[in-house]
Amino acid sequence: MLLCLTAGTAVAQQGHKLYRWVDKQGTVHYGDSIPAEYAELERQVVNEHGITVDVMQAKKTEEELAEERRLAEIKKEIELQRRADQALLATYLTVDEIIMHRDRRVELFQAQARVTELYLKNLQRRFDSLREEASHYRPYSDDPNAPMIETDLAEDLASTRETIERHQANLRRFRQDEQNIVARFDGDIDRFKELKGLN
Repeated sequence: MLLCLTAGTAVAQQGHKLYRWVDKQGTVHYGDSIPAEYAELERQVVNEHGITVDVMQAKKTEEELAEERRLAEIKKEIELQRRADQALLATYLTVDEIIMHRDRRVELFQAQARVTELYLKNLQRRFDSLREEASHYRPYSDDPNAPMIETDLAEDLASTRETIERHQANLRRFRQDEQNIVARFDGDIDRFKELKGLN
């Protein structure tokens, strides 16, 4: 049922919803269902007394939806920054405390790097020794009459090489983590100064 009535003449029957909407020409419509051609318009739900009890928003354009997403993302970033600021101020009282915390974290990464470097030196010596031993066997020897390398020696050589590569990757990660932690703490120091008005 679709009615084109004035606001005062349309009421919903008991137990039925009545919708009110205005088309692009400004005509007010009432009905217990929304025709397809008006589905994207804003409409109101009115009760049996003709009073608006709910509003159903118009369908948004792609541009409006994109803007809503953009604003929601900005709002989220602002909230995350607010929480981060709150945590920063609750954790530290002075810039010196942040620097001290940063230096302790850096020392941990540097200690891990030193241990890894030492272990790599020992692994490299072992690998050089194994290569020297393997040079007397095929396929590492130029001597066509050299015997084929023993399985245990070949496996030991491969295993040592893999271990060296793994710890070299660990060493690169420790150094990258150190750089990341310094950058993060430097950012915290700058933000702390800004929040405290120390710049």
